[in-house]
Amino acid sequence: MEQVTDHILAAARKVIAVHINYPSRAAQRGRTPEQPSYFLKPSSSLATGSAEAPSTVERPAGCELLGYEGEIALIIGKPARRVGIEDAWSHVEWVTASNDLGVYDLRYADKGSNLRSKGGDGFTPVGPGLIAADAVDPAKLRIRTWHNGELVQDDTTGDLLFPFARLVADLSQLLTLEEGDIILTGTPAGASVAKPGDVVEVEVSTVEVSASTTADAADGGLSTGRLVTRVEEGTTPFADFGARPRTDDLQREEAYGSREAAGLPAQVPESPAPVLTAALKAKLESVCTATLSSQLRKRGLNNVSIDGLTSTRPEKRIVGLARTLRYVPNREDLFKTHGGGFNAQKKAIDSVNEGEILVMEARGEKGTGTIGDILALRAQVRGAAAVITDGGVRDFSAVAAMDMPTYYSNPHPAVLGRRHIPWDTDITIACGGTTVQPGDIIVADSDGILVIPPALAEELAEDSIAQEREEAFIAEMVQQGHSVDGLYPLNAEWRLKYEEWEATGNGQNQ
Repeated sequence: MEQVTDHILAAARKVIAVHINYPSRAAQRGRTPEQPSYFLKPSSSLATGSAEAPSTVERPAGCELLGYEGEIALIIGKPARRVGIEDAWSHVEWVTASNDLGVYDLRYADKGSNLRSKGGDGFTPVGPGLIAADAVDPAKLRIRTWHNGELVQDDTTGDLLFPFARLVADLSQLLTLEEGDIILTGTPAGASVAKPGDVVEVEVSTVEVSASTTADAADGGLSTGRLVTRVEEGTTPFADFGARPRTDDLQREEAYGSREAAGLPAQVPESPAPVLTAALKAKLESVCTATLSSQLRKRGLNNVSIDGLTSTRPEKRIVGLARTLRYVPNREDLFKTHGGGFNAQKKAIDSVNEGEILVMEARGEKGTGTIGDILALRAQVRGAAAVITDGGVRDFSAVAAMDMPTYYSNPHPAVLGRRHIPWDTDITIACGGTTVQPGDIIVADSDGILVIPPALAEELAEDSIAQEREEAFIAEMVQQGHSVDGLYPLNAEWRLKYEEWEATGNGQNQ
């Protein structure tokens, strides 16, 4: 096993770090980037460390929040300039472990550069062993971090937001990656704060390596061994002519990963008045889409139905707020960058909330599936009221057996990449011939699917309830043998009779 040496550290002209790349970290931070973003760390921050010879890092005097982040580091072996994704991995020579250390106390002064907060001497230990890049599958690596002997980070590269080859190719579009340059590829959830006297260990391995392994595995797996860093307390105070450490509860929450981990009291956010209150939802559930459609038409809204779809549970009436997902036509180069990993489809499914309805724009394309049994099950487990797609459904028998309704064009066995790329979420889309915006109210029953502008919903529900009471009266009169002439719709004479009927409480029983 090759080792990180002073020569390798000296060859690194640039150290480039990625902000967010693991779905677990994105979920913890509450934001998922559409594209990778980067910052630079000075090469003077590099250090080595092993069990036999740990590196030491100083928590600067006056600082409280020295954050550690276990990461996989890529070492460039040959220059890369404007390379494609398919060729990018060949420019990586080595894979090793790294610890992206930084003090949150100085983030305020950096304006996004991270120079003060993450550029300190010893703030980027790497090593100890090197794994040849051409000997591993970059999607089958494992990153683990121990804090004082406790395993705190454990994740794999199987579902990165931005696979390693994409990072190399993306960076190479604007700058030349030179031999020896180091790319820190992001940290999973679990990063936290280390204090003086603490020991942080990071190991990168192939997924076959067991939890106890610290070197090449007997079963054929590869490991860097553990990168060991000890934290010391700094004693030299900051000069008064530069930024001084300062922190607050937001920085403590970010550093520790949560308010609870930071020992802070839970915040109770002010909840805005819900657009779809329980009372409004009950009103909309009590009336048919046919009635709602006629009331929408009275208001000049004729193009508010999602047409041409079939429901797996036609007996159910659903009401919920729309979340949206858009597919664009497949283009092979774009599918490579947007089709894999934690793509827009998975993000939409994994963020749908209780009672919401995920509406998908598939352009009416019937030649492939847009959702299958696993993702439909995930939506159901998260409490989605329904999934609506104007495309196909895979694993149809399993999806149709679920309690959650799915509205679809047709069954189809093919996967997304045949016709679609999942592109973006929570934007205005077209589905089944109408426009749907996030936050629109969707009402569906056996007659069809309607899209209701939230601002009209309360008034629409009240008028629909009133209309159905009138129609109950009309139906009763027809049942008694009266002609529909003048009765449907009500003329002045019949309206008086209806008002008398309503006054006696008959209409309230409907």
